[in-house]
Amino acid sequence: MKSRNDGRLMRMHPSMSLKEALNISDADYADVLKTCTEKDMDLGEALLQKKLVDEDLLLQAYARVYDMDFQRMLPVPEVDERMLQVPSWFLKKYLMAPFRQETAEGAVSGGKTVYTIAVNHPSRFQALDDLLRLLGAEDFRVMLSTRESILGMINLIYEGRRDSAEKLVQDMEESDSMILGEIQDTADLLDDTSDAPIIRLVNHVLTQSIKARASDIHIETYQDSFKIRYRVDGILYDLLTPPRWIQPALISRIKVMAKMNIAEKRLPQDGRLNVRMGDQDIDVRVSTLPTTFGERVVLRLLNKSGSILSLSELGLEPERLTLFKELVSSANGIILVTGPTGSGKTTSLYAILSSINTPDINIITIEDPVEYQLKGISQIQVNPKIDLTFARGLRSIVRQDPDVILVGEIRDLETAEIAVQSALTGHLVFSTLHTNDSASAITRLVDIGVEPFLISSSVIAVIAQRLVRVLCPECKQAYVPDAAALKTIDMQPGQVQDAVVYRARGCEKCFHTGYRGRLAIFEIMVMTDSLKSLILKTFDSNRIKSEAVAQNMITLRQDGIQKVLSGLTTIEEILRVTQR
Repeated sequence: MKSRNDGRLMRMHPSMSLKEALNISDADYADVLKTCTEKDMDLGEALLQKKLVDEDLLLQAYARVYDMDFQRMLPVPEVDERMLQVPSWFLKKYLMAPFRQETAEGAVSGGKTVYTIAVNHPSRFQALDDLLRLLGAEDFRVMLSTRESILGMINLIYEGRRDSAEKLVQDMEESDSMILGEIQDTADLLDDTSDAPIIRLVNHVLTQSIKARASDIHIETYQDSFKIRYRVDGILYDLLTPPRWIQPALISRIKVMAKMNIAEKRLPQDGRLNVRMGDQDIDVRVSTLPTTFGERVVLRLLNKSGSILSLSELGLEPERLTLFKELVSSANGIILVTGPTGSGKTTSLYAILSSINTPDINIITIEDPVEYQLKGISQIQVNPKIDLTFARGLRSIVRQDPDVILVGEIRDLETAEIAVQSALTGHLVFSTLHTNDSASAITRLVDIGVEPFLISSSVIAVIAQRLVRVLCPECKQAYVPDAAALKTIDMQPGQVQDAVVYRARGCEKCFHTGYRGRLAIFEIMVMTDSLKSLILKTFDSNRIKSEAVAQNMITLRQDGIQKVLSGLTTIEEILRVTQR
């Protein structure tokens, strides 16, 4: 039953009704109307842009003003052929999603299909009429829903249209010729309706990998087999095993998308492309390598829609987080982050830079490649083709009056020497090394050719890290580990008496792996006076590590044990990443 106020709202002009429904002040309303005029914006869009309301409040107000239902969460759609005739770009442009929904009277009334249309804005009548005409709908109802829910439903509708990988491969076997077509750099994978089986197969592989949160796709060719695998949370899983003869066409398609030379199969090549899946923008780096039995391709997937982590999200305990913040706030010196490829070094460095990025600090980076654009920070991409190396770029950076410098990686003596000199002349320098632990970084620098006295006077800390998989919260299982399992990672039976230890099981939500997501374990070696003195005498990593541990440094394994006792990961994961 409507109140008198609701009736009064309906008799007013919609914009004034919205003003009253949202209780907007006259001053704010005048400012919003001015913005609408200047930028040719809708009133609701202007209110959201100025953050006077959030989307839920706005839609609830629309619901009262236009006498409509508002539903934040939409059901899983029942897809029919009529819905698949509507282009997904049309639905995304006007933020509308049709679905069939059982009502008290049934989904079919008098032989007519009843459609419910979820819309994000109540006054797009022309687009709604066009949609109803495309659906051939004779009976319908309209409701309001959020942008996120509508986009999610659109993706569900069109993912349901996708053929299975096996069916695509079967189509290709029955096809007489392969069609290689162009695709726009940022085409939405769900919008590409090409009939060429090879194009649909590539899109299917990318779509499935993105849905599984994969970081890499491996396309591997052998003497009598051809395999496609993807890496999820650091572990490779089989995705598809197509016939061997598909390999040349599949790789050629990827090369076309990445604007690489499809005729050159004898030399390694690098390329990149951008794809979109729904509201996710994915940057794909492509690397090809000639092998005995044909080209091998690896695609590195980087989700640009993901946000950069903050320091507090890295997984550090409060005490170590305080130490971390003190180190990255130093006025000068070198802080090295070490670990193998794929251990999260770049993610940690971006979190560090974001935490110290203020208007009064000049931060310049040189990276290979630039993975995320950081607002307010100057980032340089290494380009060996024009001799823009780490060393040459770093030499130019120091003439740009920086306060903080990030060098993507110290690979040679020239880069190391410039980094050391920069630290000694008042700059804070961050960089990475590929070593197993923090103490080995010192040995590596000496091997490169840096003098021990320069290391001891410039390096202020070395941070080693690894990524471990996080247990799936839906299916993890508590158990009591036996003495043999505890011994593998140097745990004592007494450590688990007051804690609950879990093991991985596997369910649909974690793709039956038992894990979902990853977190970092850290080893922070602060360069104390005694460590500096030791480095002047020896650069044996074992002796350096022993001295650091004697000064209460928490090793990678010890940090991992804490994560096990906290119920975040498993003994097997810690053993996997810290095996000596």
